[in-house]
Amino acid sequence: MTEPGVGTVCPVVVGTSVRDAVPEASVGRRAREVVTRALAALPARLVAATTRICLRYRVTGLASEAGFFALLSLPPLVLGLVGSLGYVGERMGRDVVSRLRHQVSEIAMTFLTPDVVKSVILPMFDDVVTSGRFEIVSIGFVLSLWSGSRALNVFVDTISIMYGLGGHRGIVRTRMLSFSLYVVSLVVGIVVIPLVLIGPGIVSELLRAWDVPVDTGVLAFLYWPGVSAVAILGLTGLYHLATPVRTPWRRDVAGALLALVIWVGSSFVLRRIVSASVDGTSIYGPLAASIIVLIWLYFIALGVLIGAALNAAVDEMHPHPTRVAARRTRGAHAGQPPMTPIRDATGELAAVVPEQVAVPTQRDDPE
Repeated sequence: MTEPGVGTVCPVVVGTSVRDAVPEASVGRRAREVVTRALAALPARLVAATTRICLRYRVTGLASEAGFFALLSLPPLVLGLVGSLGYVGERMGRDVVSRLRHQVSEIAMTFLTPDVVKSVILPMFDDVVTSGRFEIVSIGFVLSLWSGSRALNVFVDTISIMYGLGGHRGIVRTRMLSFSLYVVSLVVGIVVIPLVLIGPGIVSELLRAWDVPVDTGVLAFLYWPGVSAVAILGLTGLYHLATPVRTPWRRDVAGALLALVIWVGSSFVLRRIVSASVDGTSIYGPLAASIIVLIWLYFIALGVLIGAALNAAVDEMHPHPTRVAARRTRGAHAGQPPMTPIRDATGELAAVVPEQVAVPTQRDDPE
């Protein structure tokens, strides 16, 4: 008798393959390894795509433009707000007006001489607070609306181009959208910016003065998360409304979070630099305060544009079907592929054949 395992032939079932013979555990392990490698490479791909988009669309230069127009909108906005104090000065009370006058004097002293502040700024403030100045209010707000909407126009136009959707919205519609967004941001900023500046301590004191029961510990715990949530909501709304082809709001949250992180980080670093150099002599002299504000606005605009670039990179890697169709239509209509790659719903690059535009040839007229 033949011993088992010696000289025997293993039976092979017809129709089977090596792949079928692999245990299921091995297949599952390989699948997990593939997924793990893909997830590990995802942050690097996302950072590379975001950096490429930022370099392609001159994010630093556009941030300078937006920061300049934002700075240009601040003086007429403050002038309009001061001009409107005469209509609400009596309701504010003398103590509030006197403290506001002192703050205006301290701020003006940073870039103006004491003689100019005492002879020009403070008398004009007293005149405006005593009786409202409609001409100052109207001129100030008109100038602020023009320059502020111009800054937002940079964001709206650049975000559309980053998504490969430049030209879908006309110039008039873009300006109207920028103007509307600036008006909304003014309304929100009038409420949010004072809350950020005064902090939770003064807010709790004001609520107690108005006989509103409030827990100081709970307010301090929820204060900054609430302000951050409002900022994220506003940035997400900007990214969502700036694109001509809308997608679900959740696709724009990542860029808003990145922009908020850049805001907080740049503000912290700039504050440390200013605190370290406040005792020294600045080479810019009376322009130092304006330059610091301009640098801060530059980083604010840079954060917004980098966040938009991150959203565009996510859309490039995982495109939405509606934007794929819009980019394909626009690329064919323009006669050239769009600046951002077109991918189908599965993530594969879609072939775009530019529309062949017939160019008429010049013919000699028959004699």
